Formats: sequence, C-alpha cells, structure tokens
Amino acid sequence: MPKILLLIFISLVLSGCLKGIENTAGALTGINAVEQKLQADADIALIQARQVYRQAVLDGVDLSSGPCLSNNLIPGWVLDIAHNPRQAIDNNPANQCPAYRDGAANHFIEMDVYGTVIKSK
Repeated sequence: MPKILLLIFISLVLSGCLKGIENTAGALTGINAVEQKLQADADIALIQARQVYRQAVLDGVDLSSGPCLSNNLIPGWVLDIAHNPRQAIDNNPANQCPAYRDGAANHFIEMDVYGTVIKSK
C-alpha cells in the first residue's frame, strides 16, 4: 500500500512539473513571436524606405540638407536622411522627422544621401 501511495504522489508531482514546463514553453513561444514581429516590421520598413528613397531621387529631391523623407514608412517607423559621417546640419530639428522627434514613431531608418543605411533602430 505505501508503494502505491508513493507512486501516486510521484505522478502528481511530475504532472505538475510538466504543466510548468508547458507554461514556460508557451511563454518562450510568445516572446519569439514578438521578436519575429519586430524583425518583420523592420524588414518591411527597410523595403519601404528603399522605395521612398528611390522615388525621392527620381523626383529630384535635394537630399543635401538631410531631410526627413517619410514620417510613416509603416506605423511607428520614419525615414531620415543624414550624412556619414554626421554633420551639424543633421542635428537640426527642421531636418529630422517630426513623428520620431515628437514620439509618435518609435523607430527610424537613417540613410545617407546615397541611399546606404547608416542606422536602423
């Protein structure tokens, strides 16, 4: 009889441990899904940034002042042009994307005047 009680006790303990493992695995899967979404958004924003940059060049936009080319590449992302290495004109708020500066966007892609990505955050 004590062996049966011991086996029942061990079964209950192990089943509780398995639920903990399942919960942990579920949490990790959720974290991975969030990271994958963030990476997908960054990839889509970069594709959009390259299209916006190309169109600006085709339209003859003067990029020498480091203008903001898009306040909304995709929700929460902007495209800003800057010099590499950075120049004083790049720090002028008039040349920065208002959506990022004001906190409406949390992410940016910064390209140089030749369309090379300087920074993406």
